[in-house]
Amino acid sequence: MLPDIKTAEKELEMAGEMNPGPWTKHSVNVGVAARNIAERVPGLDRRRAYILGLLHDIGRRVGVVSIPKHVYEGYRYAQARGWDEVAKVCMTHSYPLLEKEFTGNEASEEEKAIRAYIAQCRCGEYDWLIQLCDSLAVDYGFCILEKRFVDVARRYGIWENSVDRWERIFEIKEMFEGRMGCSVYDVLPDIGRTTLLCPPPWKPPATGQ
Repeated sequence: MLPDIKTAEKELEMAGEMNPGPWTKHSVNVGVAARNIAERVPGLDRRRAYILGLLHDIGRRVGVVSIPKHVYEGYRYAQARGWDEVAKVCMTHSYPLLEKEFTGNEASEEEKAIRAYIAQCRCGEYDWLIQLCDSLAVDYGFCILEKRFVDVARRYGIWENSVDRWERIFEIKEMFEGRMGCSVYDVLPDIGRTTLLCPPPWKPPATGQ
């Protein structure tokens, strides 16, 4: 089950008021990228793709939080509203390698819940689409994958499995391009200009004591 477009847009607007930051513009652009790609892929629904892109990061409504925290909070929030498709994408969008993302290290309660979910999850076209679009969209527009990978690395650092994650996103890109008959970059507005922009990585505002 999904919310309608108007509800999804309102949810994102309210979440941005709760936790202001560039993540909401990023989410809008993920939705636009997903919609534009879905329009060119037989069997995909542009409306569904747009809504899932809009709400994939809805867990950030609770504040500036870690990757596992926003994944889990988004899942809980969507589940409570009966939006099972949104809940799934909230869980899967940050884990393109699925269970291979996790190590044997001690985990938080959120991480344990995510691991258990991912272990039994079967990803589909919309999961892959949002994973790809999450790597194509920034708050100021769209960019090539290499630019986005560096952007994320500047904010979070390089992980042990970073290259494997990048390779998986390239595989997903090539899969969709084979079905589109063109490059995904061909359907992303003004990507040539925005890829060349290089604003500093966003940092949460300092809080007063």
